Amino acid sequence: MTRPIIVASNRLHPEVAGRLAAIGPLHAPEGDQPLSAEQQARLLPQASAFMGFMTDCVDARWLAGAPSMKIVAAALKGFDSYDVDACERAGVWLSIVPDLLTEPTAELALGLAIALGRHIRAGDAHVRSGNFVGWRPVLYGSGLAGATVGVVGLGAVGRAIIDRLQGFGTRQILGVDPASSDDRAKSVELHTALEESDFLFLAAPLTATSRHLVDESALRRARPGQLMINIGRGSVVDEEAIATALDRQRLAGYAADVFEFEDWALPDRPRSVSARLRTHPRTVFTPHLGSGVASVRLAIEHRAADNIIAALNGETPPDAINQGRFRPRSSALT
Repeated sequence: MTRPIIVASNRLHPEVAGRLAAIGPLHAPEGDQPLSAEQQARLLPQASAFMGFMTDCVDARWLAGAPSMKIVAAALKGFDSYDVDACERAGVWLSIVPDLLTEPTAELALGLAIALGRHIRAGDAHVRSGNFVGWRPVLYGSGLAGATVGVVGLGAVGRAIIDRLQGFGTRQILGVDPASSDDRAKSVELHTALEESDFLFLAAPLTATSRHLVDESALRRARPGQLMINIGRGSVVDEEAIATALDRQRLAGYAADVFEFEDWALPDRPRSVSARLRTHPRTVFTPHLGSGVASVRLAIEHRAADNIIAALNGETPPDAINQGRFRPRSSALT
């Protein structure tokens, strides 16, 4: 019996690499850079399983180059760059990791809000400059206590943000989600959250209707002095419109862990973070660190490996999201 070939697009923890290598030949990069398109094109025709990350875009063309593929196990939660329908048509399982990213992403959201509101970036630069000579009446900012806070998107991450807001003494929490609600948040439309929120968290997934949900028109309704934090998907906002709102002082600050250029499935996405945003003094950015806790990342890889092992044993992967009426390709181990 031929042992299945497994490909991972990014470096794996040695524990996870060991589990997968025990099943069959494993191909994964050793450094911080993902497999190039050329490397994937060379490896995928013989591969039975693929562990994908945020750097990947799996569509019909990709699947056509992987005729032996049984499962694409995405080590992530937001799968907008993975074509579910194409996987189903090809008879390839597609799995995600639905829960492990929630808490660290919500923690980071609160951290970004505090950093933005309390001028952490400017304060850090001031201390490092050598010009700090002790307390002065400067860099007064905004706090969550007594604030009206909006949360756009009440999925697992949005609810986890609300969990963590409970200890901050906010005056009111507004929730925006046509498909969900939370008893701790007043359900409102987006325009109301924009008009009334001191802090606005964007925790919405990227869908056909949520791209540029926050655009130039929406931002005209933003409460002056509003601080906006995006930990959902970059393309939920129009980054150039955000930069304009900052320049015109419609927004007092913008923090983000996600960026438009990362949304690989969008052919017209920008190719880098907006230079206007990168250079604006009232921004705080992290490089997609929402799940970047070492123990969490290890657990995510293990969970993706669980799905690969199940599929190669002829079982339904526990986190498969395309359990429709397609006929899976035959198992590599049975």
